[in-house]
Amino acid sequence: MAVAASSVIALNSVSIFGDSSDPKFLPTRQWSPISCRIGSVHTKPCIGLQCRSRRSFASSIVRAKRVEQASSEAAQEVEAPVAIVTGASRGIGKAVALALGKAGCKVLVNYVRSSKEAEAVSKEIESYSGQAVTFGGDVLKEANVDAMIKTALDAWGTVDILVNNAGITRDTLLMRMTKLQWQEVIDVNLTGAFLCTQAAAKVMMKKRKGKIINISSVAGLVGNLGQANYSAAKAGVIGLTKTVAREYASRNINEGMVNRQKLLDWWNFWP
Repeated sequence: MAVAASSVIALNSVSIFGDSSDPKFLPTRQWSPISCRIGSVHTKPCIGLQCRSRRSFASSIVRAKRVEQASSEAAQEVEAPVAIVTGASRGIGKAVALALGKAGCKVLVNYVRSSKEAEAVSKEIESYSGQAVTFGGDVLKEANVDAMIKTALDAWGTVDILVNNAGITRDTLLMRMTKLQWQEVIDVNLTGAFLCTQAAAKVMMKKRKGKIINISSVAGLVGNLGQANYSAAKAGVIGLTKTVAREYASRNINEGMVNRQKLLDWWNFWP
């Protein structure tokens, strides 16, 4: 993440050259006409800068250069963003994690059962000279979510980006759908996004900066046969996204969503 040096430190021209109260410079007669004489002939007046100490002027310029150089070095040493991607062991979550890793982010790869796949994602990020850790835990459990955030904080000290990707399906027609099938999808796809957003936002609010991205679906807008539970959950994610965006905008936390179908078109490898 590039940060312009000007956003780190701003130099005021007065701080370099001083003002009328600066003892290094004369408060009066800073500029005055000086008659030049060559032999017995007087030439036209020429303008000269009368400064009490040329050394002090030069040292001010040197100090300014050093400050500018230090600000430039500080901009280059800005820490890479820390990203958490839920459900990142395969599919869209994997692609997002790898893309963030390639972009220079430090990535926490969340998974539930696919530990080997998650480790492979982590190693691939490290092959790009990036940093990654894996965390196994179901996002529908509050204790797991808190532990996941703590893992990122222990490793890198902050959380800058959250991608709520974890999701499941239990497809069947409404007349055959059990309460368990309904609740499982709602818990993971909607409640999981809520819990992760709430936990990450606490960290982001303290530094007044962060990005939260939710993976949505067109099913949340128009519905889909045999997916009453999934469509309801994704409609909830859309509402959650819009509400959180309003609540946290004043804290410089950006909330957005990406349509799952668009991601399928881009990557075309949903399992």
